[in-house]
Amino acid sequence: MPLGAQVAELLPHLRRYARALTGSQSSGDAFVRATLEAALADADLRESLKGGRVPLYRAFTVLWNSAGVEVSSSGNDREAAVQDRLSRVTPPSKQALLLTAVEEFSLSDAAEIMGLSEIEVAELVLSASAEIARESRTSVLIIEDEPLIAMQLEQLVESLGHKICGTATTRSQARQVVAERRPGLVLADIQLADGSSGLDAVDDILAISDVPVIFITAFPERLLTGDRPEPAYLITKPFREEAVKAAISQALFFRTPTPAE
Repeated sequence: MPLGAQVAELLPHLRRYARALTGSQSSGDAFVRATLEAALADADLRESLKGGRVPLYRAFTVLWNSAGVEVSSSGNDREAAVQDRLSRVTPPSKQALLLTAVEEFSLSDAAEIMGLSEIEVAELVLSASAEIARESRTSVLIIEDEPLIAMQLEQLVESLGHKICGTATTRSQARQVVAERRPGLVLADIQLADGSSGLDAVDDILAISDVPVIFITAFPERLLTGDRPEPAYLITKPFREEAVKAAISQALFFRTPTPAE
């Protein structure tokens, strides 16, 4: 398979990781674009990408960790503030947790990507897991039409110390919950019970409040093309609880607390 086609197949996953790491679509995609530009300018780097996902993520990580890297972004003031905060406080533990829990790399692969030992990566993952419990508590709206999945998400959210402000199976129900309460986080499916769209439900919510949203879907590639406004946080069904926990941790790390909090 030509290198271009091989890399193209991997880009949706790298975009997912980059967006979760930066907290925004535009900034994450900008770092991915810069990684590809670096590969075009470096024959050795371009050759290494033939090895698949690990060298591609390694190239991204080298760029991400490089001091003084500037990547242009058309993001808003909030994204600029996020980037300033990232330059000062984003720990390697979050990278390790995202690589292993969300991207599902083995410890050995994550170690190669980060340029660390397996023991160091394992320690970082444990550290990140401990950080999840210390995240600021918030209220969570779950938009999900499968009762068993909704219950699983409720238990997971509550186990992290957050509270459920409501559950919804349709767009109209989601609007009603938001009208009565202001969630600090939203977990949303895309296809809902009455044929309505979770994307539309989230648009309704974002028109009222700038709340972080984690989409949970069986078809993540449909939302990772880079051609339109897309979510920064995306979990694939069937999901792993560790992946959802990592996404919640990352989303709350970047959110702007509401006045009530």
